[in-house]
Amino acid sequence: MSGGDKAPRVVEDLFGIVQILNDGSIVRGDEAVLRQKATYPDVPGVQWKDVVYHAVHGLRARVYRPASSPPLAGRSSKLPVLVYFHGGGYCIGSYAQPPFHSFCLRAAAELPAVVLSVQYRLAPEHRLPAAIEDGVYFLTWLHGQAGGGADPWLAESADFARTFISGVSAGANLAHHVAVQLASAQLAVSSVRVVGYVLLSAFFGSAERTAAEVDPPPDVSLTVDMSDQLWYMSLPVGATRDHPVANPFGPDSPSLAVVDLPPALVVVPGSDVLRDHVRGYAARLTEMGKTVEVVEFAGEQHGFSVLQPFGEAADELMRVLRRRFCLAASILLRQGFLWSPPLAASTLLRHEDIRQDGLGLEGSRDTLRSLTSHWARSVIIDMDAGVRERSSFTVYVGADTTGRFVSSTARVMAFRL
Repeated sequence: MSGGDKAPRVVEDLFGIVQILNDGSIVRGDEAVLRQKATYPDVPGVQWKDVVYHAVHGLRARVYRPASSPPLAGRSSKLPVLVYFHGGGYCIGSYAQPPFHSFCLRAAAELPAVVLSVQYRLAPEHRLPAAIEDGVYFLTWLHGQAGGGADPWLAESADFARTFISGVSAGANLAHHVAVQLASAQLAVSSVRVVGYVLLSAFFGSAERTAAEVDPPPDVSLTVDMSDQLWYMSLPVGATRDHPVANPFGPDSPSLAVVDLPPALVVVPGSDVLRDHVRGYAARLTEMGKTVEVVEFAGEQHGFSVLQPFGEAADELMRVLRRRFCLAASILLRQGFLWSPPLAASTLLRHEDIRQDGLGLEGSRDTLRSLTSHWARSVIIDMDAGVRERSSFTVYVGADTTGRFVSSTARVMAFRL
């Protein structure tokens, strides 16, 4: 080395794992040192394999499916599809890492569903919106699979008409942006019907601090400084936390008022410095008339679903997902009985004792109101009124053998949209 040369120096250091040097180069270390020493039990009865969905970038998705899924009476054996994006602040993480892998194993087994865990390019080598572009590309790939070129596992097991988009932390942020592009028709995937999206510990931000950022809860897994650094290293150079990727309601963000988003489930950990961002996200969508369900987990940390994928909170989360999403979709979203988004939300339910025939779902009036309001926004249900008609749909109460709801006053109710 000549006397005038200087060794590159680190100008940004993320946990000692991702370093940006002053010459612009990036140095990566082994992320395994960041993970807790934990044992991740196997989940029996689930098959998984990796497939390439983007050959140019070398990107893969991990496909999970139950090894056996006997069909329920009167139903196809095909399962809903859960597209899942891992977390890591857009800078670290991998679909193959044990915490994300364990969550997907559980989801495949317990929902049950075909789960597709998606790899995407990471910053700072590939700054945003690269990861979102990859997520959109994956949905395009999935459209091709549904259109007749399916991988054998997907052809055998996936019901593309019941597709959900989900993710944790940065993956939840990514899921939001992919859902927006789909709903605003920026992406044509007619053979894939996205019927809902699930945001787990979503990674949002803004230039203005929230109350939880100013006065953070104790023992957080993600600090304000960590969140700031991840945005600094992942957003375009010079961007602030009001960039549209970080802040969907920022000054330069396109309005979501006219975007016909599918129903959303927003999971908020109570001990998360980002909780106010996530609550605010759900509140803003609700003000716009979107269908949003918020479930809070008091005392849980950011990313609890993968930090402790076999913990009690993760158990409850699986019950929430199974009850509010996959089962609700299986009631309403089948061939000829599909969710139709254009009409405003309106749901009435007057019968106190309703159970779902075949799938064994039991619940009170409030339980069924929740299910129907989140998955049949355009359906009015009034068991005492017989047939109701409105615009482009009819609700039938009668003896249609494809129906699923049964009560003492209405033998079968089916939704034909």
